[in-house]
Amino acid sequence: MAGSALRKGYLVLYNAASAVAWAMILVRVASVYSANGAGAVPLVVDDFARVTQTFAVMEIFHALTGIVPAPLFTTLMQVASRLMLVWGISYPFPQLNMSTWYSSMLTAWSTTEVIRYTYFALKQFDFIPYFLHWLRYSAFLVLYPMGISSEVAMIIKALVGPADKLATWYPYALVAVLLSYIPGSVILYSHMLSQRRKQVGGAKGAAKKAKKSQ
Repeated sequence: MAGSALRKGYLVLYNAASAVAWAMILVRVASVYSANGAGAVPLVVDDFARVTQTFAVMEIFHALTGIVPAPLFTTLMQVASRLMLVWGISYPFPQLNMSTWYSSMLTAWSTTEVIRYTYFALKQFDFIPYFLHWLRYSAFLVLYPMGISSEVAMIIKALVGPADKLATWYPYALVAVLLSYIPGSVILYSHMLSQRRKQVGGAKGAAKKAKKSQ
């Protein structure tokens, strides 16, 4: 009983803190981009976004230990790809962060994570409004293509730009990463579509979920 309460308290704290952190990133990107353009975005969000995303390695720990029933393989794929972007692209090549692709990437990530972490925080109290449930399993239809296209664009900009100045082997590594996006994106998107069919489904499934959340 005590262990269950401790686990619940930890998950509430972790998910709530993560939702707030990503909400801060989303607000900063939106406000700075609208006021000063893409070039000013990394000045106010780059370091914070990198730390916030790095903290997501806890997702792997959660999947490994069974704290949450998340599939380890897809969790590893998503966390690893984002860490590669924040540490392998935006950190060594900060000039690339001034592009619109960087802003759109963070917008897709942060919107996704605000929805996801808010969902999981409220799930600990068995209270999930249907609109949030629907967003959790539907928003990716727009946000995933937006995010992955931005990620690929950032990698390509590094590949055709400053990558060879970092190390002679780095362009080859980036090509390998780009090739991995072909099966990786299919696997992740298929997984999310499968989850959506289970959680939202058709009209009957939606009505059932709405009734359950009331």
